[in-house]
Amino acid sequence: MPSPPPAIRLLVPGNIRHNSGGNVYNAALVQGLEHLGAEVTIQPVAGYWPVGSKEERRRLAGLLTTGTTAGNATVTIVDGLVASGAPDAMEAAAAGGHAPWVLLHMPLDEHPDLEVRALRAAAGVICTSGSAAAEITRRHGLAGIRAALPGTERGQVAAGSEPPRLLAVAALLPNKDQLILLGALALLQDLEWTAALVGSDTADTDYARQVAAAVEQHGLGGRVQLPGELTGEALEQQWHAADLSLLISKVEAFGMAVTESVARGLPVIVRAGTGAVEALGLGAEPVPGAPEGAEPALPGAVVELEDSDEGNPEPLAILLRSWLTDPVLRAEWRRRALAGRDLLPGWDATARQVLGYVAPEASPGGHSSQPLADGE
Repeated sequence: MPSPPPAIRLLVPGNIRHNSGGNVYNAALVQGLEHLGAEVTIQPVAGYWPVGSKEERRRLAGLLTTGTTAGNATVTIVDGLVASGAPDAMEAAAAGGHAPWVLLHMPLDEHPDLEVRALRAAAGVICTSGSAAAEITRRHGLAGIRAALPGTERGQVAAGSEPPRLLAVAALLPNKDQLILLGALALLQDLEWTAALVGSDTADTDYARQVAAAVEQHGLGGRVQLPGELTGEALEQQWHAADLSLLISKVEAFGMAVTESVARGLPVIVRAGTGAVEALGLGAEPVPGAPEGAEPALPGAVVELEDSDEGNPEPLAILLRSWLTDPVLRAEWRRRALAGRDLLPGWDATARQVLGYVAPEASPGGHSSQPLADGE
């Protein structure tokens, strides 16, 4: 019989206030752990993370040794955005017998030297995607990196629109590359469609202004909406009106917008070479009669795009043109996305995995295969 779950403290970056994938994951994980009986506290850490200032890192070191005991009566998990740039704080905590776990959403590309020291000082590292875990293993040669993929809550099946409506749910940030998407849409003005780019316009105000300017420069003002960050019913209305979702980030550890799309029966276009491909694969069907190792049928498609600031939008425009003009292709992608809804794991699976890593004696064990709640 499992032991009672421990108290868990999750330290998260206080400077990330928009509706990021990391924030959504953290909140859903806490709820899942609480459903398993754990007492969980979320503790925002003030600072300009990653790295932060010397004083902010000093305060972090204090937090890591406050409210814990060397006997691990409380398990501390630190968001990787906070931990990876603060190796001194992590090492000091480990030296005092308080080594925390790290929940890593995205490798810290700008400071690999800091990251490797911080992760070596951790009690363990949990990545939120298999691609991130593989990259950390490759980059630093660290063994025993775990992965706990995001879960998904099944949403109401999208009704779509006429003409077809394209949806990109991501903060307006250079990495999310809305500019190349607008460049592709500018090449499709002979076809009927509308689009919405839903995401925070305050996370990077300079880039958000560039996106708004590009809409006008391309003459797309009557067809492309920039409603800003939406939540609740306003966001659900955007999902419900959509026919196709896009996540074409230059770098993506996973891409929860992908599984959130498939959970509503929406096919997705993702960028090759990113963790969004892994996310799309969770909703992929095995092909009946296909040889072992054959590619599954994705609920959407993967597109090759340049990573430069002046990337070529034509490959994306060509793929979108095919989808917009071929009703058979459109119907097949939709069929795959509807089938993929039943393949996505729930957040209960994520919580069980994380609890199994940080407190195996308290974990109920196993990976959830229960169907997602309809939410309809």
